Amino acid sequence: MERPIRSAIMGAVAGATGNLAMDLVWYRRFRAGGGSQAFAAWETSEGTENFESAAAPARTAKAVAELVGVQLPESSARPLNNVVHWATGIGWGKAHGLAAAVIGISQPLLGIVTAVVAWATSYAVLPRLGVYQPMREYDGEVLWQDLSAHLAFGTVLGVTYRLLARKPH
Repeated sequence: MERPIRSAIMGAVAGATGNLAMDLVWYRRFRAGGGSQAFAAWETSEGTENFESAAAPARTAKAVAELVGVQLPESSARPLNNVVHWATGIGWGKAHGLAAAVIGISQPLLGIVTAVVAWATSYAVLPRLGVYQPMREYDGEVLWQDLSAHLAFGTVLGVTYRLLARKPH
């Protein structure tokens, strides 16, 4: 039982690292598009005051809360955006770690597979919650921008996990 727990913990760390890599890709694009907000402010969703203006993680939290009959205050949009965003990356990292333990491999390519599954899952689940449109309604450029950011997540996830999983000499 120790191996799956250790693998999940390593996956969580690798998932957080991958999340940061993905955020750096998105931030670079934000700045290239004329955005001027500093990284820390951008990363923590500074300026998000309600769910309507919030990114997908906060809108997902709101949709799930409403499914169980909970009304969230608008002031919770910013913190929920951050919590759900990081919990999602860490969660996919834990899934990666558990898959690596079950399959018995820790090759970086598994990180790419995890990223593609995460990306596709978002387009399968989030339209049902009203957060995304169905995948067919997005143009190829939008889908590529999202997929390529996820590939950065997966690459760093896979490499970080592999480094953490190395046996000490």
